[in-house]
Amino acid sequence: MTDIYQLLARHLDRLPAGLPATETGVELRILKRLFTAEEARIAMGLTMMLEPVSAIARRLGVEAKDLQPALDQMSRKGLIFRSTKQGQTLYMAAQFVVGIWEYHVNDLDEELIKDFNEYVPHLIQRSWVERKTKQLRVIPVSASIRADMQVMPYEEAEEIIRRQSKIVVAPCICRREHRMAGAGCDKPMEVCLLFGSGAYFYEQNGLGRPVSSDEALTILDRAMEAGLVLQPGNAQKPSNICMCCGCCCQILKNLNNLEKPALAVDSNYYAEVNPAICNGCGVCETRCQMGAIELREIARILPERCIGCGLCIPTCEEQAIRLTAKDADRQIVPPKNLVDTYLQLARERGLIK
Repeated sequence: MTDIYQLLARHLDRLPAGLPATETGVELRILKRLFTAEEARIAMGLTMMLEPVSAIARRLGVEAKDLQPALDQMSRKGLIFRSTKQGQTLYMAAQFVVGIWEYHVNDLDEELIKDFNEYVPHLIQRSWVERKTKQLRVIPVSASIRADMQVMPYEEAEEIIRRQSKIVVAPCICRREHRMAGAGCDKPMEVCLLFGSGAYFYEQNGLGRPVSSDEALTILDRAMEAGLVLQPGNAQKPSNICMCCGCCCQILKNLNNLEKPALAVDSNYYAEVNPAICNGCGVCETRCQMGAIELREIARILPERCIGCGLCIPTCEEQAIRLTAKDADRQIVPPKNLVDTYLQLARERGLIK
């Protein structure tokens, strides 16, 4: 007989981002740590559409008045997503990543971290590398953008931030779990920006604090100084911006193990060195989070590893590095919004037509 956690795993794997199964079943151990059996049963009644409790109750064959407290508790625990519209509370399924995992930034423990780190290389390979559409993309830091470059608004972090009416900043779960495991780095912790309904969810669940646009821009400046890669959600209207390091970020860390990580990242730029100007100081090499720069008297960019983040450019005193746009046929236009991103993922996986 198939147990409830296997059924839940299959349900989560049918969501756009997926939860690919492993031979060891580590994903089941993770779900057992997060969900009670009853919570697992309820979670399988939710879809990727925000719905009132009455609709979910009908699907599960229970009374709405009995289900409401459970849905509220599950949303507070970060197992499902909750949003309020026109005074009505709505609920929807949360994907494992990006979603359930990130919602547990404040209640990690060593065993959960151990299981997740066992699972994440498999997850990245199956849910990131092998798929055309990614959940996050890479945009250049503003200091690397020249005045003559035509950059779309969705590729400028400052412009993305200024367009938001609600912003919350939260701790980076990757950096936090690495520090708890006795590893990681000393780069800024409070750097994950959430927008819109996701920002309200984080604030109401105590996962982050609201900030103004000005404070968010200051956080962005600190991230650039610390050498963090900017990864917004893969949409023209993203719901978040992650600020990531190659030693802790589960995406960059696992992509670093690939021979050609540039092929597995959505980015429209790459860096180039002018050998006539470069003095071989090596600062750019230390700034690069992807091992894309090697020093042989002068710096040399490894195009198969460069993800176009632009971190190497603002600290080059000789101005020997520049960001170059990829050819038109290699340019990536993100989906319009998060819903379109999920629809694209679902189509690529054959979940919908």
